[in-house]
This record gives sequence, structure tokens and C-alpha cells, in this order.
Amino acid sequence: MAQITYVEASGQSTTVELADGWSLMQGATANGVDGILGECGGSCACATCHCYVDESRSHELPAPSEGELAMLDNVSSERRPNSRLACQIKASPALDGLVVHLPETQE
Repeated sequence: MAQITYVEASGQSTTVELADGWSLMQGATANGVDGILGECGGSCACATCHCYVDESRSHELPAPSEGELAMLDNVSSERRPNSRLACQIKASPALDGLVVHLPETQE
């Protein structure tokens, strides 16, 4: 299990405990976190789960796939070096305490 903190564009933060293997997108949508839509249900086909991973921990994540990189070209908010799709990041004990910031818009 991992505790993940989502920080919305408004500054409100929500910390949720995710079971191993759950995506950060699933955790956000299941817990009513505003700012992640996940319109494609996690199939890496819409970019509506764009997030900014805490830069100090981004090296702990697997590198994004070619598909994820292609979808990041379609995000509505600014794409940054720490931009990721929350549907592609799976919870594990190694990610406990991770903080992700959510952009102002996903549409």
C-alpha cells in the first residue's frame, strides 16, 4: 500500500491510501479527487489524468512509454519535465508518500 497526496490546482490536498497495483488515476477517481477525469478509463488514450509528479521523486518511477509520451503531447495544461499520466503510474510501497500536483484543466 502507498499513501499518495494529490494537490489540486486550488491548493487543496487529499491523501489516499492505494492498494498495490492501483493506478494513481484510479485512486483519484475512486476517492473523489477533483482534477483528474480519466475519461478513457486508464487506457492511455485521452490525457485527462495529466499530473505533475514531485520532481524530487520522479526518478523513482518507471520511464514513460512511447504511448504515454505521445499522449502527453495532447495535454491541455502546460507540459513540464515532470508531467506524467496518472493512469500509467502504479502504486507500490516504494511510492509511499508521493505527492502529485494536478493542473488547472484537463480538457
